[in-house]
Amino acid sequence: MKMRVALRTALVLASLAFISFAHSAARQANEPQDSNSKFELNVNRVLIPVIVRDKQGRAVTGLKQEDFQVFDNDKPRLVSAFTVERRGTEASKLESDPQSSTSPDASPQSPAPPRFIVFLFDDLHLSFDDLAGAQKAGAKALAGVLGGSDMAAVLSLSGNTNSGLTRDRAKLQEAMLSLKSQGNYLHESEACPKIGYYQAYQMERIENIQAFQEARMQVVACGAAADSYQAAQGVRIIAMRVLKDESRDFVASFAAIGEIVHRMGTLPGQRILILVSPGLPILEPEVSAAESRMIDLAAQSNVTVSALDAHGLSATSATAGNENSNEFAVAEVQVAEGALSDLADATGGTFFHNSNDLDSGLKSLTEAPEVVYVLELSLDGVKADGSLHRLKVRVDRPGLDVQARRGYFLPKPEKNKK
Repeated sequence: MKMRVALRTALVLASLAFISFAHSAARQANEPQDSNSKFELNVNRVLIPVIVRDKQGRAVTGLKQEDFQVFDNDKPRLVSAFTVERRGTEASKLESDPQSSTSPDASPQSPAPPRFIVFLFDDLHLSFDDLAGAQKAGAKALAGVLGGSDMAAVLSLSGNTNSGLTRDRAKLQEAMLSLKSQGNYLHESEACPKIGYYQAYQMERIENIQAFQEARMQVVACGAAADSYQAAQGVRIIAMRVLKDESRDFVASFAAIGEIVHRMGTLPGQRILILVSPGLPILEPEVSAAESRMIDLAAQSNVTVSALDAHGLSATSATAGNENSNEFAVAEVQVAEGALSDLADATGGTFFHNSNDLDSGLKSLTEAPEVVYVLELSLDGVKADGSLHRLKVRVDRPGLDVQARRGYFLPKPEKNKK
């Protein structure tokens, strides 16, 4: 329990630490802060950032509201509002008129606005080996990332590392190389049985008999229970604890990431957050709700969130080859990867994975999309039943690739406490 309290405290400290260098950066850039930077979460709407590219991967400009179709749980929905964001320009939000993304009056002679790039390392969930590879790659990648008025920061999700926003590559590299995996608390006990988050979910929520039997067989094999009944009771208790504790950890992690995203919204210029993580599995409703809130924050704060899976090449195969893993451990890796992909798609970012060339991956993630179309859906009349709503966005033009948010979570209203 002390470890859990320490984790939550560290996450809060990480968020608060970001405030100081965010405000300092605004002063260093000698730019006025955005007057619209105050955050207000509107639960009566959902924002859907959309990136549209042609077959050559180039951003498509000039699209209008009527070019988009949105489906919510396979049912067509009207777009209640529509804006076009030119990420990387001082006037980031443009009105959705026909000239909004192709206006000849734009000032091509104006200097490029500053870019603010935050490298956020998930040291709470990265293994020692994965973090070591990521920090070495990050130190190399920094050589070609910053230029002109660009600034960057290196943060850890635990709050133990915070370089502050700076143009000093040596300082950034030093911060990266100082990172240490804090993930041991996730495996506080290597005692039998070893039940992962996904397996615990399968046992408690899906009532998967195979998941339950696999855990019980571990107990029998290592002699950790006197009889079959005791083994069954023991694995049930452990599964409940794993599911509860790790869900809380993932909720706290999304809250901390959201706070960083919110603070980045005060920065004048292009805002890019690069999350280096093994992924935060979205299984429980409270985790899905936390992710949904974070995505809304990114859309409203005009922050692009890209993700890098630090596992490297064929993480699933490597997990499958581990003698201590099982099919549920492999499935957990797949679910975690899917969560990173969803997060990048939902915020206009890029997901880099299944490659050992992590330094090139980090470099590629520093480029934000030129144009983001933000569709707004009104939630008036939508029942808050605590379910996940699946979204599908289509563009009424052939041969285009559409990257958009895949869903949102609408939690049930809290009951009034007497």
